[in-house]
Amino acid sequence: MARTSSNMLPLGTVAPTFNLLDTVSNKARSLDSLKGSKGTVIMFICNHCPFVIHVNSTLVKIANAYAGKGISFIAISSNDAINYPQDSPEKMTIHAKTENYPFPYLYDKTQNVAKAYDAACTPDFYIFDSELKLTYRGQLDNSRPGNGFPCTGADVTHALNCLLENKTNSNTQNPSIGCGIKWIN
Repeated sequence: MARTSSNMLPLGTVAPTFNLLDTVSNKARSLDSLKGSKGTVIMFICNHCPFVIHVNSTLVKIANAYAGKGISFIAISSNDAINYPQDSPEKMTIHAKTENYPFPYLYDKTQNVAKAYDAACTPDFYIFDSELKLTYRGQLDNSRPGNGFPCTGADVTHALNCLLENKTNSNTQNPSIGCGIKWIN
């Protein structure tokens, strides 16, 4: 497994806007229409990455736990679907339904959104406040496939709790580690 780390976008960065295909509803969805009233989690994921597969059930639990608290979750796949057909929009639809994703699963065909967020790997997490200013970027937690640490979502849930409680997140924000985004050649 290749290991790629997040690029750590500067805190306070305003979320780049987008309008992407939601592979579940088959409709274009914008950041403005999907953002949460108190915060928004944007995740770059894909279907086949073992690092994402490792955290899928935890992502679903966290998204379900925070949905009623004004936090919106948005998943985006930016992988090259021609060279990686397992990440095609059609397979994304199946994957989202199989995993019971309670959030939209958007397809970034041009990869412009991934570039705007300086996303590097899957999974890669960004948390924005109600004004869409970045308050957290990096890992879900320190669990990786095969490292023996349980997948708890501790880093992301701590950041979300700080956001909801209007507290400064003084924890170290560590980059995520996963498969590199499959860029179009």
